[in-house]
Amino acid sequence: MRRVLIVSPHFCPVNAPDMQRARIMLPQLRAHGWEPVVLALTPDTVEGAVIEPALEETYPDDIRVVRVRGLPPRLTRRFGFGGLWLRAGRALRRAGERLLAAEKFDLVFFTTTQFDAFTLGPRWLARFGVPYVLDYQDPWVTDHYARTGQQPPGGPLRFAISQWRARRREPEILERSAGIVSVSPAYLTDLSARCPSVTAKPSAVLPFGASPADLDIARGRPPARPLVPFGDGCIHFVYTGRGGDDLRPALGLLFSALAEFRERDPHTAGKLRLHFIGTSYAPPPLGRETILPVAREHGVADLVRETCHRVPYLEALHYLSRADAILAVGSDDPSYNASKLAPCLLAGRPLLAIFHANSPAHGFLARHAPGARRVAFDPASSRNHASREDLATWFDKAGWSQSPQVSLPSLDPMLASAMTARLAALFDLSLRSEHFTS
Repeated sequence: MRRVLIVSPHFCPVNAPDMQRARIMLPQLRAHGWEPVVLALTPDTVEGAVIEPALEETYPDDIRVVRVRGLPPRLTRRFGFGGLWLRAGRALRRAGERLLAAEKFDLVFFTTTQFDAFTLGPRWLARFGVPYVLDYQDPWVTDHYARTGQQPPGGPLRFAISQWRARRREPEILERSAGIVSVSPAYLTDLSARCPSVTAKPSAVLPFGASPADLDIARGRPPARPLVPFGDGCIHFVYTGRGGDDLRPALGLLFSALAEFRERDPHTAGKLRLHFIGTSYAPPPLGRETILPVAREHGVADLVRETCHRVPYLEALHYLSRADAILAVGSDDPSYNASKLAPCLLAGRPLLAIFHANSPAHGFLARHAPGARRVAFDPASSRNHASREDLATWFDKAGWSQSPQVSLPSLDPMLASAMTARLAALFDLSLRSEHFTS
């Protein structure tokens, strides 16, 4: 049995998007010849974390999880900094080095959006001879904010400094890696353009796999204080996931079509409630509304509810499983590939999906959910009027009452079991790769 050290700083019970791949693959890895050990931070180290103990019931309880504690944010904030890597990177590095020095590992897998963790890969390869695989859940280097004019996270200066550091570090880290995983084919294309050696490395495009077991647990666990009042006589649409200014084009289409529908059928429109849940990663009450401002611009804010703080993952799945319709709203970035589409389809509810015309989400839905209403937009095109008309037709024909027509057998490759098999195969191939050097 080969052994893999999985570096996932935000691992559960912290409820963070970038730990989901690690969590859902743990029940399957042993069947493919890999014994996992997880290296994570203690929950109290993660500032503002939503703690969801139920997530620890979703993987075998004999999986070894090594947790290390960084500096508490309440201490470092006094000195003007609170970034997770500045507070906890040294502790994570030292814990990893103790493990690699004392035990035999065949591979290290970095699966996190804390990209500074990637810098440990070359260091550990040189010191211990253990190859590493990188998981790109987001792009580390990106021109998205410069191209769109949107406000980057942390502000322009802070983001510019982080991008300068990323551009200096990423080439060597990629060059010495044994393999690369990405949630989007566009990320691999961009990496290959910046580092041509990537094309010769083992790589795979792997969205997060959906777990039917998660849906089963979620259906049987209604929240004590539900955010959606099912059974109140209204028609409830549910979106779960982050908000952000990059969703404005899709939201503008949705809310303008809703406004037109209300003019034609005020009685039915008055029963609609559009719930956007967990739109910010910040803890309450610090979340910033990014959905309601767009709804106000189109005069439909009274029909929209936004919960702008993160909610427990299984609670979010519960809302999807009971929704009259599920909303999937995409970014203005054409490379954006919503990893949560597969769980939406497993929920078995009607689906309204609004994505950039060049998003791979359209092809995914065409194959797996022919009954879903897909609407394409392009911020640079004049064809968005036709897309709004398409949305208006969905409202007029009560698309939320139509069968979802999901092709469940075709979803098998998107489930956690199949995704883990592909990931384990990439691990195997990475060990045979001649494209990493210690």
